[in-house]
Amino acid sequence: MKTAASIIALAGITLSAPVHAKHHEGESGQDIAKPTATDAKKFVEETEKKAFDFSVDAARIYWINSTYINDDTDALAAKVGAQGTTMSVQAAIDAAKYKDVAGLDAETTRKLNKLRGGIVLPAPTTDGAATELNTIATKLNSSYGKGKGTLNGKEINGSDIEAAMGTNRNPDELSEMWDSWHSKVGAPMKDDYARMVEIANAGAKELGFSDVGAMWRSGYDMPADDFAQLTDKLWSQVKPLYDELHCYTRDKLNAQYGDEVQAKTGAIRADLLGNMWAQEWGNIYDIVAPEGAGDIGFDTTKLLNAKGYDALKMVKAGEGFFSSLGFEPLPQSFWDRSQFTKPADREVVCHASAWNIDNVDDIRIKMCIKVNGDDFVTIHHELGHNYYQRAYNQKSYLHLDGANDGFHEAIGDMIALSITPEYLVQVGLLESDKVPSADKDVGLLLRQAMDKVAFLPFGLLVDKWRWQVFSGDIKPADYTQAWHELKRQYQGITPPVERPADAFDPGAKYHIPGNTPYSRYFLARILQFQFYKAACDAAGWEGSLHRCSFYGNKEVGTRLNAMLELGASKPWPDALEAFTGTREMDGSAMISYFQPLMNWLQEENKGKACGW
Repeated sequence: MKTAASIIALAGITLSAPVHAKHHEGESGQDIAKPTATDAKKFVEETEKKAFDFSVDAARIYWINSTYINDDTDALAAKVGAQGTTMSVQAAIDAAKYKDVAGLDAETTRKLNKLRGGIVLPAPTTDGAATELNTIATKLNSSYGKGKGTLNGKEINGSDIEAAMGTNRNPDELSEMWDSWHSKVGAPMKDDYARMVEIANAGAKELGFSDVGAMWRSGYDMPADDFAQLTDKLWSQVKPLYDELHCYTRDKLNAQYGDEVQAKTGAIRADLLGNMWAQEWGNIYDIVAPEGAGDIGFDTTKLLNAKGYDALKMVKAGEGFFSSLGFEPLPQSFWDRSQFTKPADREVVCHASAWNIDNVDDIRIKMCIKVNGDDFVTIHHELGHNYYQRAYNQKSYLHLDGANDGFHEAIGDMIALSITPEYLVQVGLLESDKVPSADKDVGLLLRQAMDKVAFLPFGLLVDKWRWQVFSGDIKPADYTQAWHELKRQYQGITPPVERPADAFDPGAKYHIPGNTPYSRYFLARILQFQFYKAACDAAGWEGSLHRCSFYGNKEVGTRLNAMLELGASKPWPDALEAFTGTREMDGSAMISYFQPLMNWLQEENKGKACGW
């Protein structure tokens, strides 16, 4: 997802002495300018104007670099990135001068805080630092985009290897793909990544933060340490459900592969879960499906293919959901300018993302769509970003973002939760007599949990690893060891092969070399269920929560848009309250959604040695 605030570092510029500055006499007798609330507001307005203009040109360059990877576009992206970082750091330094000015209104204060803490990778003001930082960041991003693994000794690109990991059931081939991807993509990045951390930390310190991780945690309308505690609290609420799912899944994998591949106790082998990072397990539902109840009666991938869906038709279906809620159709430019499939003639970044190039209506998605159920869900997710971007496009530049970054991710996920059997019937993908009956609820919920619940610990640990890297608690020599220790601690996952000391396995996950903060995805998994329940309540849904579809309900669309159009103009508890009626994030809606499954898993796991 690319918002105005995320596509580039926030831009700013050193301003001359404020015209209306009041003065007082210093110790030397010389008049020293003392900034006023009026000066602060003027600074913010001028910074926003320059940032808006810069962001449009930068977004176009980044778009071209992502969809035409070559040395020239890498150079252009590195150059504009250096400019943006230099400008954003100066804006942050200048904003800090106004933070204690008396009489600041709430909006100006909020924008000053956004300028000061809104840089993903801050460069120090040392000559050449911004250029070096952005050269490294661009190199890391492009290295991932061009990454290859192997299958049966033959080279395979990132998009294809992800798909193969979801369907292959040969443990030797799975191990080869996992090992080759992590080794070939991750290891070459290690030294560059360590240098990037060093530079960015120096930049964060100049802005008054202890390190980059503390800066990232400061962006949630609460102290950085309080945010870390909030994520731990949310995890503690949902962990019992994950523990039961892990225990059940490990038992099924043991039955599938035998003790030599997957033991009955301990951690799960990372490559057996249908996903390169073991972050979502839905691709192995066929292995874990319970007898009888596990046959939910349909497979979305098969339905899409049977109905002749291609990439474009899948995106049209996603648009149709939002249109049914009363949102305006996507502009023609979306269809003309988006990347829907992987081009055959060039390297591109296939990782799905949503963009607003001009901060107004030039919204696009960038994907390498394959006709399957996962990408059908991803399309709905990415369009959630686009509709959010368009809803708040009348706000000023620094408010062109979600209430917090978890909100942006949760909107599309909330829509995707509504891809229920009832919805598939409504859009003509599923015959009404094929809708699974109530006795299939366990299967329906288990299929959802294999993605939604399985993701939770991974969503938490990615930034836990980075926070410790930025703080210096994890040294470069220990990058990979610490990564797998966290994966074992939180996910109960272990690599299929021994990892060498010079490996850099975190680099094999896009968001690490791409420098995308990851806590947003963890928050989104919690928030989407709060949003979903609020939408279902507004729609007057009376059946089981997990079967609710609010497709076609204009009242839900009206209430949703009222929250979306706030953008980042209000603290996130205000936005949350506007839609859900509560100011607290918590896991209760998610637990309620999966409660029938939780009860069933506890029965299934009786007598097993759960845990790892």
